[in-house]
Amino acid sequence: MSEFSGRVAIVTGSSSGIGEAIARRLAALGASVVINSAQSVEAGERIAGELGKDALYVQADISDKAAGERLLAATIARFGKLDILVNNAGWTTVVPHHDLEALSDEIFARTFEVNVTGTWRLTKAAMPYLRQSEDGNVINITSVAGVRPLGSSIAYSMSKAALNQMTQLLAKSCGPVRVNAIAPGLVATPWTEDWQEQHEAVKARTPLHRSATPDDCVEAMLGLLRSCYATGHIFVVDGGLTLAM
Repeated sequence: MSEFSGRVAIVTGSSSGIGEAIARRLAALGASVVINSAQSVEAGERIAGELGKDALYVQADISDKAAGERLLAATIARFGKLDILVNNAGWTTVVPHHDLEALSDEIFARTFEVNVTGTWRLTKAAMPYLRQSEDGNVINITSVAGVRPLGSSIAYSMSKAALNQMTQLLAKSCGPVRVNAIAPGLVATPWTEDWQEQHEAVKARTPLHRSATPDDCVEAMLGLLRSCYATGHIFVVDGGLTLAM
């Protein structure tokens, strides 16, 4: 028996980057995994196919309430239960913090629709199923931008701060379901592969002298899942960046 045999996990935004790494590790440890993306259908289907018969791909934009409900319904229809919800799906676009006019109402609304409202709705809908698990877990992927005035835009930073607060409020209110968050610093993913200047700045400033990798986030997630008396934590995974600021 593998460590997570018999457990069912949804990992939103798992067609690449952090979400893909999390989904692959959970599957390798025996979990049945639901892969999800809003748009990257081909990549999502490929990953689910590579993970085998105990994986499922469901296309859904979590900012759409009906799509989020469809994601959850497909999971229950296929596997009959839910033990782990990893809220990794997110949206951002780069807007310099000083340029308030560039942060349009449309960008602001979209950032919150996905990062906060969509995550909230899916978590709320999933909670009755998580309560039936012997160890129901929610893991929110947030950011150091939620604990420091950083990030790709002011809206993004605000949304991640909201997720951190939501994590602690749900942990306080929804036990015995455990709710924790991982707050990475800059992570080397396909989305940031062109951010050479930012990666160099992190390397120069952080005590560990590198950006995070998706596997760093995976290890943090596993630590939280394995710590059965841990809830309400915001696990900062930033190589010590916030210590040097």
